[in-house]
Formats: sequence, structure tokens, C-alpha cells
Amino acid sequence: MTLTSYLKQRRFWEIGLVVGLMTIGMFSNIATEVIDFERNDTGLPSSLAWILEGTSHAALLLLFPVILWFDRRYPLRFADWRRGVMAHALFSVVFSVLHVVLMFLGRALLYPAILARDYRWDDVLGQFVYEYLKDFRTYLLFLSLIYLYRFVLLRLQGEAGFLDAAESEPEAPPPADRFLVKKFGKEFLVRVDDIEWIESAGNYVNLHVDNKVYPLRSTMTQIAERLSTQGFVRVHRQAIVNAERIAEMSMFDSGDGELRLNTNARVPVSRRFRSKLRESIGVEQTLN
Repeated sequence: MTLTSYLKQRRFWEIGLVVGLMTIGMFSNIATEVIDFERNDTGLPSSLAWILEGTSHAALLLLFPVILWFDRRYPLRFADWRRGVMAHALFSVVFSVLHVVLMFLGRALLYPAILARDYRWDDVLGQFVYEYLKDFRTYLLFLSLIYLYRFVLLRLQGEAGFLDAAESEPEAPPPADRFLVKKFGKEFLVRVDDIEWIESAGNYVNLHVDNKVYPLRSTMTQIAERLSTQGFVRVHRQAIVNAERIAEMSMFDSGDGELRLNTNARVPVSRRFRSKLRESIGVEQTLN
């Protein structure tokens, strides 16, 4: 599989990766607990291990998108690391509470049905402290894996940056016409005219260029303002297109729509940005 093909189905593979890692972790813990039951001759059924680990990992899987959402709002950045660390430290408590509640509800349903007894905590505070200590380690592990994955993906894709005037040669085109892409220790230029469309990606925007994707640390508002005079128009909260690359436009009864670019890429159009798109590419084009 090439990087380009992976990026085209990135969300599918990312979901599969998370589910796969969770499944491996669950079965590994179940096997360990069953072995401990037998080694210590506890007389506990193996179904108990399935209930304990199954409910815990199912809850973690449901909460993983919540961690991603919170990290987008409070990312860990070197320039503002104290704020990010404090925010995540506090949110780890919320994460643990949600995990405990989901886990408890699952066990409260499964214990009577499978083990013919109720699931309860005699020492609620002590049990929660115990669970939080485990959840805090799990939260740190999740964050570490998320940032490691992003780091590796950025290194494979190459990261784009605005080319400063000091970096350009005297005979070179104006710096605003180009982006500097760093990839595997090498640097090369990407012309703004070659960008087909731009997609929001958390703390980054993804520049789509000739079936390649280059992340750029910027917001959609910043990049839209910077490129507004160069033929780019925002068509969606998460998308900006090069007007010269638009091949076809379809509008739906809801007021939203979809653009087909000359590369056959499909880009959503929201009702909010429809009038701006009309102004940018001409009313006569959008009505056909």
C-alpha cells in the first residue's frame, strides 16, 4: 500500500487501527486474568474475565473520539505546554468518570445475566481512586500513541510552511506564490497554483497537490485570508478550493452542494459559503 492510497482511506484505516489495538489489548488482558484464575485456584469462572475486560475496553473505545475532540481544543504545544498539560490533567478525571460510569453500567447488566449476581461497589471512593490511577495511565498511553502517530504521518507526508522572503532567491517568484515543504530532511517548493484544495485537519490544514497531501500548521481562517487574492475560495467550514480547478458543481435541495474538481476529487459545499462561491467563479457558471 502506498502513502497516497492510505491517505485516501485514512479515516477507515485509523478506525481499524484503534479497534485492532483495543481488541488485542482486551484479549491479552483476558488471557492473563484467566491464567491467574487457574494458577491461584480462585474458582472464578473465565466468563468473569470476559465481562471485566470487555466492558472496560468497550467503554475505552467509545471514549477514544472524546480524547481526540478535547485534544483539538487543547493541544499540547511547546510554546504553551503548561496550559495544555493542565487541561489534559483535569480532563483525565472527566475521562475516568465517564469510563467508570460506562463500565459500571455494562457490568450491572451482564453480571445478573451471566453470573447470576449483582455487580456493586462497597467502597465507592476507594474503588474510584483505584480506577482513576489505571485510567490516568491509559489516558497518557492514548495521548502518546496519538502524538506518535501524528508525528510519523507528518514525517511521511512532509510538512509545509510559508516560504519567508529571506529564504527566496532574488530571481525567484514572490514568496506568497509558494510553500516550502520539508520531507525526510529535504526541502522543495510547492506552488500555490498547484494546490487543488485545502482541507481542515485539527491544528493543521492539508494541502492537496497532485494526489499528495502536505500538512501545514495553520487555521482555515488564516489560510483563506492569505490565499483569497490568488483564486482560492472557502466553500465549507472544512474546505477551501482553487477556483481554477473546479470542473462541475452540483447543488442539493437542502441548499448544500458538492464540487467535482478536474482531478475528480469531491469537495462539499455548504449553504453558508454558496454566495461567496458564486461571486468567485461567476453566477453564470453556478447556474448550469
